[in-house]
Amino acid sequence: MSYLETTAKFYSEVAETPQVGLCCVQSSPLQLPGLKIPLAMQEMNYGCGTTVHPTELANQPTVLYVGVGGGLEALQFAYFSRRPGAVIAVDPVAAMREAATRNLQAAVTENPWFDPSFVEIRAGDAFNLPMPDASVDVVAQNCLFNIFEPADLTLALKEAWRVLKPGGRLQMSDPIATRPIPVHLQQDERLRAMCLSGALTYDEYTQKIVNAGFGQVEIRARRPYRLLDCHTYNLEENLLLESLDSVSFKVPIPEDGACIFTGKTAIYAGTEPFFDDSAGHVLQQGIPAAVCDKTAAKLAALMPSEVIVTNSTWHYTGGGCC
Repeated sequence: MSYLETTAKFYSEVAETPQVGLCCVQSSPLQLPGLKIPLAMQEMNYGCGTTVHPTELANQPTVLYVGVGGGLEALQFAYFSRRPGAVIAVDPVAAMREAATRNLQAAVTENPWFDPSFVEIRAGDAFNLPMPDASVDVVAQNCLFNIFEPADLTLALKEAWRVLKPGGRLQMSDPIATRPIPVHLQQDERLRAMCLSGALTYDEYTQKIVNAGFGQVEIRARRPYRLLDCHTYNLEENLLLESLDSVSFKVPIPEDGACIFTGKTAIYAGTEPFFDDSAGHVLQQGIPAAVCDKTAAKLAALMPSEVIVTNSTWHYTGGGCC
């Protein structure tokens, strides 16, 4: 079987017999007033973080969720878009679609506001999304794209870009590797399906997103996810996987490169009331301003004695001068 067939078989198994903690999720399901997550959904929480960011979900956006899983995040997205067909959940695995449908039906009894018509579950995959061009506000996926081999990841990202409206958002959570994963693990199809051996490094992952056409990438969280130890995985030294939550925007890529925000700030420490770099960035004296990594590097090089650039916090929710 190809690795995608192995993945489909594996997720058919965990749809029928849930494996609690399969992905070692470090964050509990998003807590919102009036939102209750059925136990069956919690047991099938096969993500590595979250793609549901409330600040991105104003005005009841149309959401395309790729890889429905147990339906947990589809329900969370429906919380913000309470209308028929607002959330379209796509999955190639019939058993997973059936499990998600059951779980969403169960959610009705615990959530009086929820109607199953809010979530439409369709057969389909990340490489051929069943949506027209520029038709959705948000595309989301949790712990799916990391399974894909690099060429297939490129296809999936370009397909997400295709269906997003201009200015739309790609909201993702995936494992990344702190160093390249050895070939013998990459070739283990079951480990790849379990989100343990297909992860790219941070630089490789973000470059793939930019190469697909996304002009702005915002890192919302980066945290330890899983350790691949020497003995179990036949490694010379332990290899740490991290979970990366990101939001990428379908906006043009600037001439000088995409803007990637990782929580850095620039602080003007000179004697004037403000500093203007004549490139659209104005810093008030002594006040930190959020900047993308590209701008941070330029400012640090331009006036290293008067502009302080802080380290990445790996968390960004807006603001600043970019």
